[in-house]
Amino acid sequence: MASGAVQTGVYTSPFPDIQLASSSIFTHFLNTDKEGYVGHHPAHWPAYIESFSGTAISRAQLRTHALSLGYALQHHPHYPAKRGDVTMLYSPNSVSFPLVVFGCIAAGVRVTLANAAYNPRELEHQYKDSGATLIFTFEEGLPTVLAMLKEMGIENANDRVIVCGKGTKWVGGPDVPRMHPEMTYMEDLLAQGTLEHEEKFEGEDAHETAFLCYSSGTTGLAKGVETTHQNLTSVVEMVMESLPDLTQKTASGVLPFFHIYGAVNLFLLPLRAGFATAVQPRFDPEQFCANIQRYRVAFCLLVPPIMNMLARHPVVEKYDLSSLQVIISGAAPLPVALTKIVRGRLRSLKCFAPIVQGYGLTETSPVTHLVPHFQATEENIGSIGVLMPSLQCRLVGEDNLDVEAGQPGEMWIKGPTVMKGYHNRAAETKDTITADGWLKTGDVAIRDSEGFYTIVDRKKELIKYKGFQVPPAELEDILCGHPEIIDAAVIAVYDDEQATELPRGYVVSKRQLTTTEERVAFEGEIKDWVKGRVAYHKQLRGGVSVIEAVPKSAAGKILRKDLRAKAKLEREQASPAIAVKA
Repeated sequence: MASGAVQTGVYTSPFPDIQLASSSIFTHFLNTDKEGYVGHHPAHWPAYIESFSGTAISRAQLRTHALSLGYALQHHPHYPAKRGDVTMLYSPNSVSFPLVVFGCIAAGVRVTLANAAYNPRELEHQYKDSGATLIFTFEEGLPTVLAMLKEMGIENANDRVIVCGKGTKWVGGPDVPRMHPEMTYMEDLLAQGTLEHEEKFEGEDAHETAFLCYSSGTTGLAKGVETTHQNLTSVVEMVMESLPDLTQKTASGVLPFFHIYGAVNLFLLPLRAGFATAVQPRFDPEQFCANIQRYRVAFCLLVPPIMNMLARHPVVEKYDLSSLQVIISGAAPLPVALTKIVRGRLRSLKCFAPIVQGYGLTETSPVTHLVPHFQATEENIGSIGVLMPSLQCRLVGEDNLDVEAGQPGEMWIKGPTVMKGYHNRAAETKDTITADGWLKTGDVAIRDSEGFYTIVDRKKELIKYKGFQVPPAELEDILCGHPEIIDAAVIAVYDDEQATELPRGYVVSKRQLTTTEERVAFEGEIKDWVKGRVAYHKQLRGGVSVIEAVPKSAAGKILRKDLRAKAKLEREQASPAIAVKA
C-alpha cells in the first residue's frame, strides 16, 4: 500500500455535515416511532408501484410483509437464517425485490445482489465468494440457478431456492399462475408468523455489512463490496441535500435494483424522500416513456445510453414528459454534446427538467458527487457536481502528493459512505483504502474554483457498457481459455451512436492466419465463442482483433494505452474487423 499523501489539499462539501444514523436500514427507513407513520412519512403512502399493472405496495405493507418474511427466514426448515448469514437475490426489478431485501435485513441477514443477466458460471462465482446459502430468484432465472447448483453437485434445489413469482396477490394485486409449482415461492413464507421487531444494528453494530454488491474495483475480477448499514443510511441523507422536494411524487424505476446505483436511489431513497417508484422490470423505450406519462413521473435516474434514446428515438414525441422535475445521469460519463441535445429536444416538447450528472462507485455506496438541481447551469454541463455532505476529497498526483489547485489528480474519498472493505480480500482492500481511510477511486478529476469536479481521465481498467461493469481481466481469462489463443487483452472502445463503451478483444492466435479472410473469420469465431460464455453486457461488441503480441511492460502489465492507440488507428482506417454495433 502506498503511503498517504501530504494533506495540503483536503476538500470538503459546500453543504453542512449530515447527522449520522447508527441503526439498520430497516430501522432507519421503516420505523414506527410516530403514530400513523412508517419512517418519515404516512404509512399508507405507496412505496413502489408495479408499472404494468398499477399494483402498489404501501410503506405499511412493506414493513409488515418484511417482518413476516424475516420470521420465515429465521425458521427455514433447512437453512434457518442467523445474524450475519448471506442470502443471494438474483432478480430483475419487481415489487418483490425491496420486500426480499428488507425481509433479509429484518432477520439480520446480509444480501448479495446478483445481476439478473448472469449465466451459471458468473452466478456461481458470486454465490461461492459471498458465502450465500439461500437464493431468491425470479421465475425465468430458476433454470440458471438450477444449472449452477447442479454444477456444484447440489441436487435438491428446494432446500435453498425461493422463487419470486409474477403474481402480487400478497399485496392486493393479480394472482398469476406459477411457472414452477413444485418450488417454494416467496408468498408462501408470508403467513408463517411475524417478527415482533427487526434485528437491531445499533451503535457500533451499524458498521456491520448489509449489502454485498460485486465490483471489480480499479482492476481484477469481481469482488464483494461490504456496504454497511451506516454507509447506506448516510448516502441517502447526503443525496437528499441536492434534490428538489419530491414528496408524494413518482420516480421512474427502470435502472436495475441489483446495481448499487439503483438500489440506493430507487428503493432506499424513496422511503426517505417520500416518493414512490414505478417499477419497470427491463428497459423498453416505449414503456419507459409511457410510464412517465401514466404515473406523472417527476424523478428520472438514468444512464447515458437511455439519454441517447431520449436524444434520438421517435417514441419520445408520442408521450407527455412534462411532469419531469429532475433528470440525473450516472454510472458512466455523460458527454456534454449529448446533454445539450437531450435538453434541447425535451424543451421542444415542453419538458424543462434540469439534466444533471453525478458520480460514485460501488465502493462509496455509491454517490460522492452530484450537481444540485438548482445549479444545473450551462457552465456546469459535463461536471459531476460538488462533493456530498460529510465527505472529504483529495486530488492526488503520480508522486502521491496532492496536486495544485486546478490541476488533475486521482480522486481520493474519505467519509461515512466508504465501504468496509472487499469481502475476504484483505490485500485488495489494503491496495484501495489507505491506512488513514482514503479510498482511491482510480478516476482523475479537476476541481474548479466553485467546487465543481469534472472527470478527465481514468486510471482504472474497468469498462462501463451502458452503466454495467465489465472487468477486462475476466474476459481476458475467458479468451485465454480458448485452445487457439496464446494471449489476450481487452480494452474499451467508445461508440458515439450508443453513448457507451464497448469491450474490444486483442488476441494472439496459435493458427497461421495468412489471409485477411482467414483473420476476419477467426476474429468472428472468437467473438461468437465468448458470446456463449458471458452475460449480455460483457460481450465483445467492440470486436476482436488478431495481433502478433500483447504489448506489456517489463513487469508484465498490459500496456492498454498502446492498444487504445491501435484501436483509434483501426477506426480511422475503417478496419472491417472492428465492430461497434450492438
